[in-house]
Amino acid sequence: MGKPGDFLKYSREAPPEQPPLERIRHWEEFHLNHAAERLPQQAARCMDCGTPFCHAGVLLRGMVAGCPLRNLIPEWNDLVYRGMWREALERLLATNNFPEFTGRVCPAPCEGSCTLGLHGSPVTIKAIELAIIERGFEEGWVKPSPPLHRTGKRVAIVGSGPAGLACADQLNKAGHTVTVFERADRIGGLLMYGIPNMKLDKRVVQRRLDLMEAEGVKFVVNVEVGKNYPVEKLLREFHAVVLCGGATRPRDLNIPGRELAGIHFAVEYLHGNTKHLLDKQHGDVQVEGAFGYPYLSAEGKDVVVIGGGDTGTDCVATALRQGCRSVTQLEILPRPPETRQPDNPWPEWPKVYRMDYGHQEHYALYGSDPRRYLTTATRFEGDEQGQVRAVHTVRVEWVRDEKGRMTPRPVPGTEEVYPAQMVLLAMGFLGPETSLLDQLGIERDERGNVRTAPGRYQTSVPGIFVAGDMHRGQSLVVWAIREGREAAQECDRYLRGEKT
Repeated sequence: MGKPGDFLKYSREAPPEQPPLERIRHWEEFHLNHAAERLPQQAARCMDCGTPFCHAGVLLRGMVAGCPLRNLIPEWNDLVYRGMWREALERLLATNNFPEFTGRVCPAPCEGSCTLGLHGSPVTIKAIELAIIERGFEEGWVKPSPPLHRTGKRVAIVGSGPAGLACADQLNKAGHTVTVFERADRIGGLLMYGIPNMKLDKRVVQRRLDLMEAEGVKFVVNVEVGKNYPVEKLLREFHAVVLCGGATRPRDLNIPGRELAGIHFAVEYLHGNTKHLLDKQHGDVQVEGAFGYPYLSAEGKDVVVIGGGDTGTDCVATALRQGCRSVTQLEILPRPPETRQPDNPWPEWPKVYRMDYGHQEHYALYGSDPRRYLTTATRFEGDEQGQVRAVHTVRVEWVRDEKGRMTPRPVPGTEEVYPAQMVLLAMGFLGPETSLLDQLGIERDERGNVRTAPGRYQTSVPGIFVAGDMHRGQSLVVWAIREGREAAQECDRYLRGEKT
């Protein structure tokens, strides 16, 4: 503990952000850096509690409490307070391969379980984490460190999202020769094309990829294993395979009018926009890679986003930057309360009302939150050309069915119609795509995810492992990194023939 009592002396100071009306005019990151002299003070608020729930990483009633990576948060907070930044970086990298990603896009379950949050404001853990890694890059402390010896074992990683990259990083450090296959035209998966540039600048992603490449990891793009790269060749050329393809089957909304033009999945919209942005930056002539989506613009359109999660928020923010005429976000769940309720005690993730960045931007423009709670779409209305022009909705109430499950029930007389020339479906994902899994003969569980023994990463086929959303279902970047690390450990034991 840096200085006893500082959690009483200092208040939480969140990192500054560019004002909403300024940032919607560009695609750059809008989070600004803390003043250097303020960070040790913020780190000093860490109270060295007897049980640091911030790095517990456990599930409570289906929600994570603390950091899934089990970051050594009190330790590097104390080191930052003492000005020992390089030592803080070493402690951070001991558990997290990519703190520059989690420090930007993680919802910070660590802060939700911070002991200070029990009766006040938690430590700014996420901001301090980001400051540590960025200082490491600025000072030149983060540099290529290839393994001294190679084992002669070759490993294929299928998918280059956070799970695949973390797994590749760990296995490369262990001395194995790692090749990462990506079906898109750029490496990064969700980090590159699923998260908008204003939340995670792609130069930050590329900086890490360049580092990994310098350490010996080989990246292959525009290659879809099982399609233009036969699985037989994969199994023949590599001693082990780790599947990290993610949960990429989006949930659809099969209501009348779904066939109309102008209705798109959110992943299609976000991927196409980021690719368009990057292609313009790099002067690329190529319009689409082996796997890609067309550019879709919301300029001058009324946009309705169906789904109230992070992806839906990203769609709102993207549409605003593209110059939409209006944007509405439909959320079937009720509006969260302003404060924790008795049935949501600390250290559970606090289910309270928040305005994310896209909602803040909408409020700054129009004076309102774009979300419509307890609302669901009932049908899409089209024009004579088969183009969507409106979304019909109804309010719902949540009631228990005959089996005791909470289900939404339409409320008569609450129907509304929203104009829409673009509809974006952001209702989550159903699980991994099945083609490659079928070709490999991989068993799946009742949810469609790859089946493994509890707490393990070996699939039903010896020598083939799995990690990330393909294994656990749609989840957080921080969970994907943890799974990639743990799958790498299990794969390493398999390659070395060790029993323990």
